[in-house]
Amino acid sequence: MVEQGHYPEYWEADVVLRDGGTGHLRPVSPADADALQAFHMRQSQSSIYLRFFTYKAKLSSKELERFTNVDYRNRVAFVITIGDEIIGIGRYDRLDDPTEAEVAFNIADEHQGRGLGSILLEHLAAAARENGIRRFSAEVLPENRKMIGVFADAGYEVSRHFDDGVIALDFNIDPTEKSLAVMEAREHRAEARSVADLLSPSSIAVIGASREWGSVGQQLLEHIIEGGFKGSVYAINPEAFELAGMISYSRIAEVPETVQLAVIAVPYEQVLEVADECAAAGVKALLVVTAGFGPKGPEGLARQRALVRRARAHGMRVVGPASLGLINTRPEVSLNASMAPALPRRGGLGLFSQSAAIGVLLYATAQRRALGLSSTISAGNRADVSGNDAMQYWEDDADTRVVAMYLESVGNPRKFSRLARRLARTKPVIVAKSDVTGQQLPPGHAVRTTQAPPGALDAMLRQSGVIRVSTNEQLIDVAQIAVSQPLPRGRRIAVFSNSVALGRVLADACTGMDLDIARLETELALDTGMSVALPQLRRTVTEVLSADDVDAGVVAVLPAPGLGTEAIAAALAECVQATGKPLVAAFTGIVDPRAHVEGLLAADTAGPGEGLPCFSSPGAAVSALASVVRYTEWAARDHGTFVEPEGVDTEGAAAYIDSLMDQVEGDRLTRLDQAQTARLLEFYGISVLPAKSFTTEDEAVQAAEELGWPVVVKTREGHLRHRLDLGGVRLNIFTPEALRTNIVQMREALARYGTFEMEVQSMAASGQGCLIRAIEDPLLGPVLSFGLAGDATSLLDDWAHAVPPLTDRDISDLVRTPRASVKLFGYQGLPVADTAALEDLIARIAALKDEHAQIGLIEINPVLVSAEGVTVLSADIRLGHPQRRADSARRAMRD
Repeated sequence: MVEQGHYPEYWEADVVLRDGGTGHLRPVSPADADALQAFHMRQSQSSIYLRFFTYKAKLSSKELERFTNVDYRNRVAFVITIGDEIIGIGRYDRLDDPTEAEVAFNIADEHQGRGLGSILLEHLAAAARENGIRRFSAEVLPENRKMIGVFADAGYEVSRHFDDGVIALDFNIDPTEKSLAVMEAREHRAEARSVADLLSPSSIAVIGASREWGSVGQQLLEHIIEGGFKGSVYAINPEAFELAGMISYSRIAEVPETVQLAVIAVPYEQVLEVADECAAAGVKALLVVTAGFGPKGPEGLARQRALVRRARAHGMRVVGPASLGLINTRPEVSLNASMAPALPRRGGLGLFSQSAAIGVLLYATAQRRALGLSSTISAGNRADVSGNDAMQYWEDDADTRVVAMYLESVGNPRKFSRLARRLARTKPVIVAKSDVTGQQLPPGHAVRTTQAPPGALDAMLRQSGVIRVSTNEQLIDVAQIAVSQPLPRGRRIAVFSNSVALGRVLADACTGMDLDIARLETELALDTGMSVALPQLRRTVTEVLSADDVDAGVVAVLPAPGLGTEAIAAALAECVQATGKPLVAAFTGIVDPRAHVEGLLAADTAGPGEGLPCFSSPGAAVSALASVVRYTEWAARDHGTFVEPEGVDTEGAAAYIDSLMDQVEGDRLTRLDQAQTARLLEFYGISVLPAKSFTTEDEAVQAAEELGWPVVVKTREGHLRHRLDLGGVRLNIFTPEALRTNIVQMREALARYGTFEMEVQSMAASGQGCLIRAIEDPLLGPVLSFGLAGDATSLLDDWAHAVPPLTDRDISDLVRTPRASVKLFGYQGLPVADTAALEDLIARIAALKDEHAQIGLIEINPVLVSAEGVTVLSADIRLGHPQRRADSARRAMRD
């Protein structure tokens, strides 16, 4: 809850408007009085009447004071600004019922239709929920159809009635599945539009264009012109009258039209000044190729943030700094605003990279493999436009059939997971990342790092349906199959070769990748001359590939006299066309450096923009095909529904956590005691088997009498309490005498380790011990981990990870992912565990962690899973002050 009267700076946010522009949203302050008066006086008489139910040419001093002086708890107001100008304001005032508030909006006439009302409503609702308000009401004149539409289209259940000439609206503001879906849809449209404007500008100005041959500005201008860009192009250089055969302007303000995209290639020290000039000239977006921000350390990072802040405040998106550029091969655009020497071949691959160096590697590899591109975005330091923005655009882009991304850092992984999961259901999404992505940051990348287990980020990618690879070569390996071939329906593979030994090696490689060998054809006769060999090759491969029990094929051939790789690839491409099934080829043993053996061969045979994916390594071919197979299986399966456990009291838990937060100091985690832990878990329907601490044997016996025999006695020391082998726990104690004896023996056995508190607990039914752990990670937000207790997790790191919210399928996969999980399903004659009860417990813990960021750690260690159900023996919960999560129930651009 916000401290009354204290300005909540963390409520400020940059937002993307419906038309792709940007604005800055922030709480109102007394300093806004003059700007608010100016806003009011620009409004039409009609707009003023619809807002105030009467006309007033000017706000009184009393009204200005009331509208700009709020306490940020009972009275809250947000303004959206572009530059210093207010373009929209929304407010709520708490009513007599402390859970209800009246809400009102006022949008500038010239900015109607840009989605400002919806954005203000989202942020007001989030602030109101934070302050304990659950319902909004509003009074609207019947003719104010736009404002009625804002409420009606928000996804809330709105009740309305007509009273005394006014429509009274009332609705609960807690997020619903529908309201969240509406918000995501609006966010998607706005961010997709903003990227579409970047990739399809009507006009471009190159600021820093130069006559100096080889300079960045000169090359960018030349590439844009020679690429055949269909819009207007302007060169900006104060020291040149003519550049590239066109008139050069000394400043952006002199250009005779409003420029949509400004390409900035000036020295590092001039970038901020140029950005300000672009803002004043009404430029819509900036592409900053200038580098140097990262190497400058904190000073460079501060300048980079200032650049983004100024650009967003004036409605501009920023690509870069240190961007390699933008490419759009659509014929009606033909944009090559990049350092690529020529507009690449048109195709179905959308390519995203960050640093210019990685962008060069990806672009060069794609060109060498003859992959056609739909568009490329090099985000550089990704200070503003990110991979999430690119995915929003590519989801709707008909030209893009496959998305490939190289991520050096991840800014908003919760949003990435949500977008990737949605995009991957219709298009393959290939992501290359190193093992340290998210743990270390490249220079100039201002995002959080993760403290989650090493496998958590990869688990999030798998959960989202992403094809995860490690290198740019692997990324292009997979991309050339996904973009050129029909997707396989299953994992049944036909293997072809003109060598028995090579065919067997290839079959073994397929088996090692969990692919099933449906056919093995190792007698391809390719040494009979082209006129005989090629028709026979087409007949054999087409016949086998057409079989119902074959889903895809792999061909590996050794050099054959008189047959070139292009001829073989053309014949195999015809087999793909005839069967509608994917085929990959590997040409091995070729020493002629002029032979083309990698990439999309025989494109003319297969059709425009396509070809047969070919490799020099059979292992690389099989590995890439296996990745595509796993993706298609993910895309085809039921992804489940998000789980909402029954009997959960979210608001009760939130209130209880708020009452405990006074114990939390600074950035430290505070551990709850047993009673507090048990009470918090009860809000989510989770019971902990009772335990009682003791000091003397008599207290232990008294505790056992209260709990009921038989009992367990254990030490409370975390590393020993589960170690039966070290004497940290004694089981099946049925009598007071046995309990006293065991206590004495335990103290003697544990003396070598020290003196520890002890406790008595009811004896649970035997079962498999499991661990469930959930943390609040600075980068990923909530991360849930599951494993089987013992050496599997403590020594072998046999964990499974997932990022809530979770579907029932996610939870099922989580339980079955650890290698030791076979022990839950009747391993070596053991009883089959009640995994349904285990999955229900995981769902409850995931919901508890996802809905309460103040919980820094939940650890259930152990939970016993038997054929009859689950028993939680011990729980540890720790609270802390969390960072604000990146993906919340309000639209905001990444910081």
